[in-house]
Amino acid sequence: MTGCAAAGPTQAAGASPRVESWVSNADWSHLDRTRPEPAPGPGRERMIKQLDDARAELAADPDNPDKLIWVGRRLGYLLRIGEAINVFMEGQKRWPADARFYRHAGHRFISLGLFDFAILELERAAELIRGKPDEIEPDGQPNAENIPLTTLGFNVWYHLALARYLKRDWEGALTAWRETMKYSLAHDDNLCATTHWTYMTLRRLGRDDEAKALLEPIRAQMRILENHAYHRLLLMYKGEMTPEEVVRLSASSPTEAASAGYGVGNWYLCNGHATQAVEQFERVVRMEQAWPAFGCIAAREELRRLRVIAPNAGR
Repeated sequence: MTGCAAAGPTQAAGASPRVESWVSNADWSHLDRTRPEPAPGPGRERMIKQLDDARAELAADPDNPDKLIWVGRRLGYLLRIGEAINVFMEGQKRWPADARFYRHAGHRFISLGLFDFAILELERAAELIRGKPDEIEPDGQPNAENIPLTTLGFNVWYHLALARYLKRDWEGALTAWRETMKYSLAHDDNLCATTHWTYMTLRRLGRDDEAKALLEPIRAQMRILENHAYHRLLLMYKGEMTPEEVVRLSASSPTEAASAGYGVGNWYLCNGHATQAVEQFERVVRMEQAWPAFGCIAAREELRRLRVIAPNAGR
C-alpha cells in the first residue's frame, strides 16, 4: 500500500419512508448497556446534576423544544447515547421541522458507529436549514473562555461530512466539508477542524496538491480554545511539527489524544507507512474513555478495513 487514494462507495440518495419510520420508532437505549460510562469523579457528578436539572426544566415547560433538546444533550454527555437518541426521536415527532433534533440524533448515531442512520438524519437537517438564518449553538460543556464557537449550520454540515468520510464516501464528504467551511471562518478553532478533515479527505482522493494548498492560512500563532490537536496536526502536515510532538502535546485529554493519534496514523497511511499507521490506530482504540471520540471511531474503522483488505501491508 503506497498511498491513500481509493474509490469510496456511492451514497444512496435518501431512504424509504419505511426505513425512516423504523429509525424514529426503534428503542435505542439497549445499545448503552455494553459501553463504558464516564469515569467516576466530580465531572461525572456534575453532569448527572445537569441532567437532573434539565429534566426538571422540561417537566416545568414540556412544550418547549429547547428543554427536550437539553435532556438529550445531557444524556449524550453521560454517554447514555441510545437514551439520547430516543429523546431526539421524540422531538422529531413533536417538532418535525426543527433541524436541531436531526442534527443531534445524527451526531449520536456517529457515536455508535451507525453511519447510514447518521447520514439519514443529517441530510434531513441540511434540508431543513436550507435558506434559513444560521443560529449560534450553545455549549453544553463550555470552553475555558465560555465562548460558543459553533452554529447549527456548522454542526449539521460538519457531522454530515464526517459521517460520509467514515463511510469512505470521499467525494460526498468533500462536498459537505466545503459547505462546512462556509461556517468555519469566524473562529480559528473551526477553521482548523474543517481544514484538518478536508485535508485528509483530499489526501484520500489522491489530490495532494489541493490538500497542500489548503494549509496556506494555517499559522503557528492562532487563537485556539478547543481544537489544539487539529491545529498541531495541520502544523505537522506543513512540516512545522513532528508526529511525536503532536502525540505528546495532545495527551492531556482522551478526545485530544484520539484526534491526534488518528490524524498521525492517517498521515502515515497516506504516505505509504501502513505499519506505523496501524500502531497509531491501535493505540487510540485502547483508550477506553475515548471510545465516542471521532478520532477513536475513525481509528476503529481504519483497523477494520486494514485487517480485512491488507493485514500485512506497510513498509
